[in-house]
Amino acid sequence: MTDSTMLHVRIDNKTKEAAAETLAAMGMSMSQAVRLFLHRVVADEKFPLELKIPNAATREAMAEAHEIILAGKSRFLTADELFEDLEKNLAR
Repeated sequence: MTDSTMLHVRIDNKTKEAAAETLAAMGMSMSQAVRLFLHRVVADEKFPLELKIPNAATREAMAEAHEIILAGKSRFLTADELFEDLEKNLAR
């Protein structure tokens, strides 16, 4: 066996538990997933996931969503109102 070292990563419990559950459903442990990720970085000599900077419309939507969360309310009172708004905006 080759030499190995420990890697310590800080992450919130909720994300860790959700990731572990998802990976387990794929038959993979958290350690195996991290090793796979790092092997891809080395093999491809780049970050193995596509990273994008959100455009202005996306940043505006994210800010609106954050305000809605902080206010504890939603823009629509019913699902019908949501779908009506979606259909109206599709027509534009």
